[in-house]
Amino acid sequence: MSQPAAKPSSDKPCSNRPSPQLGDILARLTALHPKRIDLTLDRMWRILERLDHPERKLPPVIHVAGTNGKGSTVAYLRAILEAAGLRVHVYTSPHLVRINERFRLNGVLVSDDELRSALVHCETVNGGAPITVFEMETAAAFTLFAQHPADVVLLEVGLGGRLDATNVIDKPLASVIAPIGIDHREFLGDTLTQIATEKAGIIKKGVPVVYAEQPVEAAAVIERQAGRLHAPLHGCGQSWHVNVERSRLVYQDDRGLLDLSAPRLFGRHQFDNAGLAIATLRATDLLSINAQAFEAGIARAQWPARMQRLPAGPLIASGPADSEVWLDGGHNVDGGRVVAAALGDLEERVPRPLVVIVGMMGNKDAAGFLANFAGQTRHIIAVPIPDQDNAMTPAALADAARTLGMRVETADSVESALHSLTQLAYETPPRILITGSLYLAGSVFAANGSLPQ
Repeated sequence: MSQPAAKPSSDKPCSNRPSPQLGDILARLTALHPKRIDLTLDRMWRILERLDHPERKLPPVIHVAGTNGKGSTVAYLRAILEAAGLRVHVYTSPHLVRINERFRLNGVLVSDDELRSALVHCETVNGGAPITVFEMETAAAFTLFAQHPADVVLLEVGLGGRLDATNVIDKPLASVIAPIGIDHREFLGDTLTQIATEKAGIIKKGVPVVYAEQPVEAAAVIERQAGRLHAPLHGCGQSWHVNVERSRLVYQDDRGLLDLSAPRLFGRHQFDNAGLAIATLRATDLLSINAQAFEAGIARAQWPARMQRLPAGPLIASGPADSEVWLDGGHNVDGGRVVAAALGDLEERVPRPLVVIVGMMGNKDAAGFLANFAGQTRHIIAVPIPDQDNAMTPAALADAARTLGMRVETADSVESALHSLTQLAYETPPRILITGSLYLAGSVFAANGSLPQ
């Protein structure tokens, strides 16, 4: 059964900084390379050799790439596997509040002591050689996973795929590709074909490739790469199908039909992500998952900051009474599209005025993201992202919103934005979406006094 992360030990807002000891280690590791992101596998192969190749001693691996939906797909995979009684290690990124969120050992977040020990070991073995902090974290994940027995490892790509630090597994159980869209152009390219080429770089010879519904250009790249490597293809709309019928998830492939409860995660796109997880587990002969495990896992899966209704807390209390506050870490055009569709579903059920509080990183397409909400609201409040030097300024965000004819204001924090709404007269308490960045989402969790589950 899926186990939640530990909850804060007090009612005080939790910090979004690591413990002092972990913070010191991460500061040292960050100083080892001048760039936060530098895509190549040379440094990974070097440190893995010095570590005696822990990546070769892992349980069977499911490797997941894509632009949107990677994390949710991993959450469904984990919940289904655990419902089937299997032990599961998980490596994901980025974290929202604590770096520990990236590492799960048999379903439980790694402890500070275990993580510190693994990072220090990798640091010692590295001997001061240039390496990015993500590469060191990935090496630490492999070290931890090799030390603790499990049945499956779920491995999420950090950025791209072909040159991502996770792409060192020779023969995973499956290569999974979630929906591909335009994002991280400075690293992956300006076109869907270029970006898909990077994502499809995780495909391995003879290993099943399971992929979500894709734009035509992206699907063509995946299919060509799979053909070159003789990798069996399991594509949405071809080998498997997922639909919503009577508010239930109906999945079908050549093995038969599954009629399952709706996902706990909200939004039509979550049916698609759940379908991708189901297709993955049915594409490999090593795992035998019964219908009851699929049912339980889909209903239980959680993934924070993906159309998540926020509970009461200090931050929520600063906004209008009885308002609905939702949090989503979407930060690109396609991510905004699926969130806007989910909000449309909410509006059909229970109409409320919508306010969007948004903060974004400086390299994102703010106008393209906000255009998704133009038909639902004209009230945008632009905020900064705390502790992020590369965040877009509220003024720049506001300019992007104005080009779309939206009413826009700026505030110096999410709390200030929420408080400003208490000064307005609403006949019905508003529905408030906080969105635009996972970094912003992490600061919201911290300010509201809760850790993501």
